[in-house]
Amino acid sequence: MKWRDTRDIAIALAEKLPGQDPLKVRFTDLHRWVTELPGFDDDPEGSSEKVLEAIQMTWLDEVED
Repeated sequence: MKWRDTRDIAIALAEKLPGQDPLKVRFTDLHRWVTELPGFDDDPEGSSEKVLEAIQMTWLDEVED
């Protein structure tokens, strides 16, 4: 997975962290959790606030479905 794979990352986070409210997650924690996901193989420094926010909103969509 790469940073641009927001849907895949969101699904993986929803599966790994059931019951976690994505809106209550600090970006520092979100960044760490993404880089720790199995299959994540992108540059850890390649994210930005915009990327993390996109992941967070996609994760929220996954949880609400």
